[in-house]
Amino acid sequence: MNEGDYSQDSDSARHRTTTWQPVDEFLAVPKSDFSKIAFFSSHGGSSTRGVISACGKELRASPAIIISNNPTSQIIEFAKAQALDHEVINQAQCGSDEAVQRRIIQVLGERGVDLIVLSGYMKKLGAEVIARYPGRILNIHPALLPKYGGKGMYGVHVHTAVINAGERETGITIHQVNEHYDEGAVVSRLRIPVYPGDTPEALAERVKSEEPPFLVRTLVEMQRRG
Repeated sequence: MNEGDYSQDSDSARHRTTTWQPVDEFLAVPKSDFSKIAFFSSHGGSSTRGVISACGKELRASPAIIISNNPTSQIIEFAKAQALDHEVINQAQCGSDEAVQRRIIQVLGERGVDLIVLSGYMKKLGAEVIARYPGRILNIHPALLPKYGGKGMYGVHVHTAVINAGERETGITIHQVNEHYDEGAVVSRLRIPVYPGDTPEALAERVKSEEPPFLVRTLVEMQRRG
């Protein structure tokens, strides 16, 4: 497996090569002929937007609903602007976490959802939701799991840990969701270089830019095998 062609000159990031190209690692891609996707996001949902753009094109699916726990999130504003079905579901509105999970199940069932994609969703799905959609909930994580995963490992915290550990590469992992943070079966990975002089913010941007197209490629591969 070619992991990307890039230099790691410790003296200066200026010596980095520009020949690195994404190389997909499809490790355990499930066969799936899904057609209605629910997206969960707490903030901008860049990967959600990327997948929605691919729906009806290379991806034989449609967005069923966008769900957020954050009423002021950019993804909810995006859904409104695009006239996409959306709903804010959180404890403030539902009264308890149990009621949140019940509402999620109701909303998904009413729309015939057969795949769930978590894109920067900062809440943990309940056991009942996971049990109802076994193998059909995917999360995108900004590192090469099992490294740099688990509770508290999100956003810039991940990239800071990667840089502090002196890693030469990081990446993206798409995995199935179970009841434990970032421990579900790995579906696919993309390796991304860490350059000398990288800041957590610079590394975050490099990883984030690859997330939407990589998620689309993974979903397309799932349908190809389905």
